[in-house]
Amino acid sequence: MRINLRGLVLALTVLSAVAATANALYASYRVQRDLLITNTLESNRVYAAKLAESTGNFLKGAQQQLAYSARHMAAQIDAPDVLAAEVARVQEQTDSFNSVGIVSADGVILATTQNFRNFLGTRVDSPGSRAALQARQPVISKPYVSIAGNMLINLSHPIYSNDGRYRGYIAGTIYLRNESALQELLGKHHYQDGSYLFVVDSDGQLIYHMETDRVGENVMRNPVVAAVTTGHAGAQRVVNTQGVDMLAGYAAVPISGWGIIAQRPAEVTLKPINALIWTLIGYAAPLALVFLLAIWWCARLISLPLSQLAANVEHQDLAVAMQRVKSVKAWYFEAERLKRAVIWSFTALQEKIGKLNLASITDPLTGLRNRRGTQDAVEDLQASCTPFAVVALDLDHFKQVNDTYGHTAGDEVIRGMAQLMRDCSRPSDILCRNGGEEFLILLPNVGAKEASQVAERLRGRLADRSLHGVSGITVSAGVAHWPSCGSDIGQVFQAADKALYAAKQQGRNRVVTHAA
Repeated sequence: MRINLRGLVLALTVLSAVAATANALYASYRVQRDLLITNTLESNRVYAAKLAESTGNFLKGAQQQLAYSARHMAAQIDAPDVLAAEVARVQEQTDSFNSVGIVSADGVILATTQNFRNFLGTRVDSPGSRAALQARQPVISKPYVSIAGNMLINLSHPIYSNDGRYRGYIAGTIYLRNESALQELLGKHHYQDGSYLFVVDSDGQLIYHMETDRVGENVMRNPVVAAVTTGHAGAQRVVNTQGVDMLAGYAAVPISGWGIIAQRPAEVTLKPINALIWTLIGYAAPLALVFLLAIWWCARLISLPLSQLAANVEHQDLAVAMQRVKSVKAWYFEAERLKRAVIWSFTALQEKIGKLNLASITDPLTGLRNRRGTQDAVEDLQASCTPFAVVALDLDHFKQVNDTYGHTAGDEVIRGMAQLMRDCSRPSDILCRNGGEEFLILLPNVGAKEASQVAERLRGRLADRSLHGVSGITVSAGVAHWPSCGSDIGQVFQAADKALYAAKQQGRNRVVTHAA
């Protein structure tokens, strides 16, 4: 069966249109998919690190409470009423412990909180007690089941008399399956998107999990758990012990050897992009059908122009393909219409690719350049031998903003800082966000002195205003210059970082210029 020219042109046109559309959709899907995965991994890593820091601070505070009591009880270890009053004071002072007790050097309970008074005088032989008596130093125990039937961890501090004799220890317990300070600290997860977190001890045993009946389960076979229990921090895509594909960030709590893992199912993360692709296909399908009908009609009347168009649109280089389509001599209306449609499609595809490229170098929160965008700008300045100043900025005590007002307010403060940078800069200046509360300004053809003045103006304007209802925010800045501070670009950025560090050390809310 012979294939006539009309059928051949139509077949080639259909193939080209489908291939180009599929390639564009696949490229868009891959870029967005990888971006979602990367951002989710980084978000979980940062969140795990913040929770690890908060948990470490909580444990340090709890140990300090016990240390204070241990010092003051050393001389009164034989006074039951004093011990009982001290135990009550420790528990009522904060919500750190579910119960508090004082145990003698031979393991006998000397004082305890109200709910466990019936255990007074009992010799306790729990794993937590044995660890405290053997170590005779501050101990955070492994999880175990107490004599009262509660699964808990035990924080203890030794009691020594003035002459150095070991008299016992004071301990506070934190329940793992019941309401406790640890549950309160870790249970306030800010995401409602399928994300959750869990905590393991150094042996991979669950200390905290949103499914409380899993507390005590060993999950060491999870690769992320194996990594965090060795003290590492980072982010990783893994299949967890339940067989679920997860995007996990993790961080260690050095004081206790625990590991905190924040994770989100990969399926939930990628669901929006899958829906977007199908939406794009739904919008494109009717237009594609009209496009093919027009081609079929034109193919009946013409041959050469359509053959040229069909051959040209198959070119893999988009710019070359567009140039060749423009060169086709469409001497009749239908061919000209198709020619314009193909050019329009290429233009739209170029715009989409341009938007994707812009998204890859732009920080989504502020619209400033991200690290990749910064690197591109630096390479352009270096290639053109354009001297420039570097201003490294860091919001002072930004963690307090997140802790006091919440992460949503913190994000608004970051956006407000970005807008203030735009207000204080020229159109030619390059504004960047390094991550977190760290920013960069690159000032082409500006000396270190003028850059310092720009940074000082920005610092003063920030100090005089509040951002989204948060007042008292200040910024520290370090200034360096290329090539005055060195011919190596990396040295110049290190010089700006050193100047920023000096500004922090000198009390913050100031600008320091690196001496060339």
